[in-house]
Amino acid sequence: MNVLFQSRKTLYSVPGGDTTQIMKTKEYLEKLGIKVDVSLELAPDVSEYDIVHVFNLMRPQELYLQVKNAKKYGKKVALSTIYGPYEEYEKKARGGILQVMNNLLSITQIEYLKVIARAVLNLEFNKGTAIYLLNGHKRLQKKIIKMVDVFLPNSDSEMVRVAKDFNLRKYNYVAVANAVDINKFDYNKIQLSPELEQYRDCVLCVSRIEGRKNQLNIIRACKDLPYKFVFIGKAGANFKRYYEKCQEEANSNTFFLGQIEHEKLPQFYKLAKVHILASWMETPGLSSLEAGIMHTNIVVTKKGDTEDYFKDSAFYCEPDDLTSIRTAVEQAYKVPFDEKLLERIQENYKWEDTARQTLQGYNSLS
Repeated sequence: MNVLFQSRKTLYSVPGGDTTQIMKTKEYLEKLGIKVDVSLELAPDVSEYDIVHVFNLMRPQELYLQVKNAKKYGKKVALSTIYGPYEEYEKKARGGILQVMNNLLSITQIEYLKVIARAVLNLEFNKGTAIYLLNGHKRLQKKIIKMVDVFLPNSDSEMVRVAKDFNLRKYNYVAVANAVDINKFDYNKIQLSPELEQYRDCVLCVSRIEGRKNQLNIIRACKDLPYKFVFIGKAGANFKRYYEKCQEEANSNTFFLGQIEHEKLPQFYKLAKVHILASWMETPGLSSLEAGIMHTNIVVTKKGDTEDYFKDSAFYCEPDDLTSIRTAVEQAYKVPFDEKLLERIQENYKWEDTARQTLQGYNSLS
């Protein structure tokens, strides 16, 4: 079977969770004997492929042309939805004039303005952007959905959200779990560098630093706790001022380490006592899986699909409730590591599982 992966133009220049998902799914599908190529082009020659697998319904401007191109060649289309609207964040926590505007607009209008902003500020403009501006956000998403042959959401609850938002009645889907590389994140094999010992028993947060990921509320909720807090990740595009605000409000026990090469991350997870993602939406957050496999208790948002993954083996918080965040961190810090979390990840959330479930989706098209 020959499969072509297609995704957003900025997949490598602005890497995110979808970048990891794509590259790891490719790696482990190839171990099952599937030939996988990746293209970020809008209209490549796909004649030699059996299936075109596209990613990220939240970015319809490129996706539409890629799917339309696949259909021109008569190809089956699989869509990893990665569908997590940040509507609540935009209306409650964005701040400034944008928050005022967002409360007057629908989520589709908000996304429309964001695409315009990216085109102007980040020069993210291509033929897909022009088509997006002519159609609008949700109309373009609906056009994509009509051409999809199998949906591959990261959880059942994500598929429920897609079906509800687009009034789907009949659809073919296979839930494909996000995952962790258990060979790379092997607790017993990771050797700790002496210079990192200063971060032992810290509260760790591995994520881009931006409003949606909510680091500022973590700092505000926990600044008088006697723990070390370590933030790994660079400022998101257009969130430089937010990053500076986090640094301004943090106390002397808080460390901002910027972007760390992925090979070093297992050491930080192993040193940490707690890992926290208090985001406005997670589906479920790759760093939470990575922390859990490295024997670290996790605090996660209740927004999104985290409970599908972690059940009662995580400590949950509300992103806009400082007391909730602080309480969850304190509870997670005071108890031994929950071995049930480790077992749950090992049994369900390996990239081998992701590849097998993806292949199941492909096979449903035959």
